[in-house]
Amino acid sequence: MSGWPRCVQYLFYYETPKTLVIPNITAGCVFRLTQLLVVLYVLGYVCLVDKAYQETDSVVSTVTTKVKGFAFTNAFSIKYWDVADYVIPPQGGKSFFILTNMIVTFRQTRSRCPLFPDLSTVCVDDCDCIEGLNDPRGSGIQTGLCENFSTTVKTCEVISWCPLEIDSHLPDHALLDSAENFTVLIKNSITYPKFNIHRRNIAPHINSSYLRSCEFNRSSDPDCPIFRLKNIVSEAGEDFQDMAVKGGILGIIIDWSCDLDWWARKCSPKYSFRRLDSRIPNNDVAPGYNFRFAKYYMDQGGEEFRTLFKAYGIRFDVIVFGTAGKFGVVPTVVNLGAALSFLSLVPLVADWFLLTCLRKKDLYSRHKVSYLREDTDSEGETMHTIFGTK
Repeated sequence: MSGWPRCVQYLFYYETPKTLVIPNITAGCVFRLTQLLVVLYVLGYVCLVDKAYQETDSVVSTVTTKVKGFAFTNAFSIKYWDVADYVIPPQGGKSFFILTNMIVTFRQTRSRCPLFPDLSTVCVDDCDCIEGLNDPRGSGIQTGLCENFSTTVKTCEVISWCPLEIDSHLPDHALLDSAENFTVLIKNSITYPKFNIHRRNIAPHINSSYLRSCEFNRSSDPDCPIFRLKNIVSEAGEDFQDMAVKGGILGIIIDWSCDLDWWARKCSPKYSFRRLDSRIPNNDVAPGYNFRFAKYYMDQGGEEFRTLFKAYGIRFDVIVFGTAGKFGVVPTVVNLGAALSFLSLVPLVADWFLLTCLRKKDLYSRHKVSYLREDTDSEGETMHTIFGTK
């Protein structure tokens, strides 16, 4: 093979590992300590923390909610408020809205009226207004006429529901401040299809009489599915009265993470609460949560009119998540084998330590590395001799 190119010769070389016994306490401690760390990782993290020996399944959930509470106010024409007035929409699902503040525009009819004055609506004569202009962010369709908004200001006229809504003066104090004492019953049913496990957040030991009198408390009554709104907002780190003025979005988070092994069978909900809408203290652009709705009426003359409500309040979103785990042979073999494969890296760590940290690292290097010497005998054959310590 002496006449062959060197790259071709390398294809027919065979390498075999050499075992050296190093009688060094320091090196032995490093080697065994590294092995111990790998074993602790396998037993501690892979088995106990990550529970890689389990098969898993994701939760399938359904939620219904029911709010209860009454309030009295002196504002507008509504004095007494019940669930039908402040819960929008009335059907309770994974989200429900509690009305806490509002702006009301009474007796709007389909007619013509001048726009509120600003840089884009103030006019001098009809030439400043564009007939048929429909601005999606405006209040109606322009007629092309410039009308008197007041004795000193003229603005473009629109076809719209008149009088136009004035939403710049929001009450500083929430209209339904007593909403903090309302309660909500959350009924949550979950299933893990792979394991045929079914659970409810209303535990089997809960009866009707208990349900009528209990209230969720994390320390004294964690199994009760009835929550006071003030407590939900407080646990989310917010003040109910402050949040009720402009509204917001709160998450009621139910965690159904379950360990279904016979030695640790546990499957019960864990509740947590968090504000979901972003809130920047120094930025007051489009704060809180609000929307509009209207109630329509017909007068004796057959003319339709409506009352427009701009509703501010707190939207509660019930978020359910969870994973169940149960012992399985396949994940145990696969994950345990993968974790134990790290043991093959232990000799590399020990070799690095010996080659870089010990005083006799040069001596070790000479015995560790095999040198190739090429000898040619009298017949012209190539001989390869590997030197090293046996």
